[in-house]
Amino acid sequence: MRVSPKASSPIASRASAVFLLVFLEAALVVCWSAGFVGVRYASDHAPIFLILFWRSLVSGLLLLPFALAIGPRLRWREVRGQILFGALAMSAYLGAFSLAIDRGVPTGLVALITDMLPLIVALLSWPILGQALTARQWIGSAVGIAGVLVASASTLDIGAVSSWIYALPVLGTLSLALATLLQKRGPAVSMPMHQALCIQCLAAAAVFAAFAGHEGSLAPVLEPGFVGGILWLVVLATFGGWGLYDLALRRSSPTRVTAVLYLSPPVVTIWAWLMFDEPLTWTMAAGLLVSLLGIVIVAKGGEAGPAERDRRAAVERA
Repeated sequence: MRVSPKASSPIASRASAVFLLVFLEAALVVCWSAGFVGVRYASDHAPIFLILFWRSLVSGLLLLPFALAIGPRLRWREVRGQILFGALAMSAYLGAFSLAIDRGVPTGLVALITDMLPLIVALLSWPILGQALTARQWIGSAVGIAGVLVASASTLDIGAVSSWIYALPVLGTLSLALATLLQKRGPAVSMPMHQALCIQCLAAAAVFAAFAGHEGSLAPVLEPGFVGGILWLVVLATFGGWGLYDLALRRSSPTRVTAVLYLSPPVVTIWAWLMFDEPLTWTMAAGLLVSLLGIVIVAKGGEAGPAERDRRAAVERA
């Protein structure tokens, strides 16, 4: 029996849409992971706070014309909130995990710890927003934390990294989750992503300028490694990561897009192993799988909707 073009057209259209979504999600995982790998690469060519200063400054300045020309008029009340978030939360989050990578913590492990954001949001939602955790969320949180401990155990004996350095990505993720939840308690503020990201990047650049200035000059290092690292972080991590995230959200559900981001820690681990010969052990792999299972339990559990929404809000504001 011959199939008419009219009958096959909807099937072909759906197949094309699915293929495009899968392609976008794969690109999203690569760009999201590129942020951790880019910091690791650039740290070989310049001090870490100088890298973060120029990443934030270049990203903010490139977005500034679009933030001023496209979107609603910027009002001080909304701008002030984004400045505070960028200066306090975004700078703390980026600074903490970047410093941990610079001090020798395996890049994949840092990516895993920072990807525990939904677990931390779920735990903090109880005292801050009065949203009690379900039994499934408690179980998922315990499983996720246990996985991080297993993955960390094998790296504590690798190299000469002080144990307190491992707390840096935890504190950075905690600061981002806390700031996100405190914002939710305040009045709702609606601002397009490109405007919010522009303001946050410029505010974070001001904070990083103080730390970079304390270390030395704010002048860029005019060598290919530094320039390439900054371009990598701006184009792939900032614009590619956030842009593809927003585009994927328009074509799919927040739950699916968030679940896709959970693939970034194993991608970062393998990427860092190939590029920088960082440790990749069976213990790390096992801990990674356990922690990802815990995150999925929290984020995709039936009554875990608030945690999922907070995860999306945190990612959009980061």
